[in-house]
Amino acid sequence: MAVVWIPSMMRDLTGGKERVHVPGATVGEVIDALEAAYPGAKERLVVQGRLASGIMATVDGKRALRGLEQQVSVESIVRFLPIMAGG
Repeated sequence: MAVVWIPSMMRDLTGGKERVHVPGATVGEVIDALEAAYPGAKERLVVQGRLASGIMATVDGKRALRGLEQQVSVESIVRFLPIMAGG
């Protein structure tokens, strides 16, 4: 199962856990598994079938350019990060 690092803004859903293990072959499937285990996760990560604005996913340290369709292996590390704006 993939290891998912939970951003601090979502740890209220996971009982404070900063990482969890969930199944999934894509980022979208990982999010669905998160939702099944931690209700409310999907609504914070997905809007209208896409990653929410302000959220970036990485898989194995690389930006998930394919969004929800990005492939994930059983040994992957998935992170959901808030996108920082600045100037």
